[in-house]
Amino acid sequence: MTQADFELVHDALLGHREALAELLLRHWQTATCLAARVLGSQDLASDAVQEAAIAAMTDLSRLRSPDRFGAWFCGIALNVSRRWLRQLRAEIPAVLADRESGEMDPAEAAELSDLARRVRAAINRLPAGQREAVLLFYLQGLSHREVAAELGISPGAVKARLHQARAALAPRLAPMIDHAQEQVMTTNDAALWVDAYVAEVRRTNADDPAQRKHIMILAERDGERRLPIWIGPAEATALAMTLESAETPRPFTYKLAAGLVAAAGASVVEVRITRLDPPVFYALVLVRAGARLEEVDARPSDAVNLALATGTPVKIDSRLFGEQCSDEHAAELLAASAAAADIAAEAQLRMSREMASWPSQSPAPGPQPAS
Repeated sequence: MTQADFELVHDALLGHREALAELLLRHWQTATCLAARVLGSQDLASDAVQEAAIAAMTDLSRLRSPDRFGAWFCGIALNVSRRWLRQLRAEIPAVLADRESGEMDPAEAAELSDLARRVRAAINRLPAGQREAVLLFYLQGLSHREVAAELGISPGAVKARLHQARAALAPRLAPMIDHAQEQVMTTNDAALWVDAYVAEVRRTNADDPAQRKHIMILAERDGERRLPIWIGPAEATALAMTLESAETPRPFTYKLAAGLVAAAGASVVEVRITRLDPPVFYALVLVRAGARLEEVDARPSDAVNLALATGTPVKIDSRLFGEQCSDEHAAELLAASAAAADIAAEAQLRMSREMASWPSQSPAPGPQPAS
């Protein structure tokens, strides 16, 4: 006889992993479909639902209506998807590959349940304030402002608690990382790396600036092949400012990051555009710290900006040049025009206006002499 959701929730809270796995499998496909509608990608939806599953497992005791587990789980998946949509300014490639199924088999569900149990134990050992912030931000998918409203504190305090929690969780969760993930990917080992540079930054035309698309064009240094990667406006602005040697009143984020790396006694050795996992490009930043060479996962736009800030070589897996543009992206690429100079000039104008609007710092007048 099939158990109802509330019965499975009861058993799961008692520690029965099979009950939790059955709950997730029962509602997995619905949650994935909902996430895919938000993210527009089955692959991203599958990842988002896996994050939602960990959230549901670690936070199951807070479910007020066990008979509504399905709606609750799908709601978490939607919250995670919306947060990803806000925060993940995915670098959209020129082609989308066929998607694989996002379903999870029972063995994967059981393994995920065991991982969630260990993560939950680590989170439960955090101080109450940090624990609440982690549960709401990372597991429920709320924004900093939403967490602040929920806890009755400022967004700045939320960020501080999350920073403290990450520092406390890092050594506790490190043993859970699959050792295989720490090794250099075999696909990278077999790659033929091509020296590249930023040829230009393009931008599409639109009356509404929010609707404009920004494209980073990487070109091989000793050839004619080019690789277009769609990036966010902030990253495009940083690239443009560097390419145009535009002066800024204070260092940009990537200059700060370069300074922090140097201050820690490390150095950025190389940036690699490593692979395409539709619809996202991936990159690695190779950092040397003493005798160790570490690989740091990054978005290509961030990695390339850091490379420009540090004078580090940029390399591309030559196989990525073989990706073909879809008709839609090819048309968008052709319609976009080189815009680095315009973007840099606009950014400088904004900064000048902001500085002009700041109140003057002239000293307050002293006491007037008595008449």
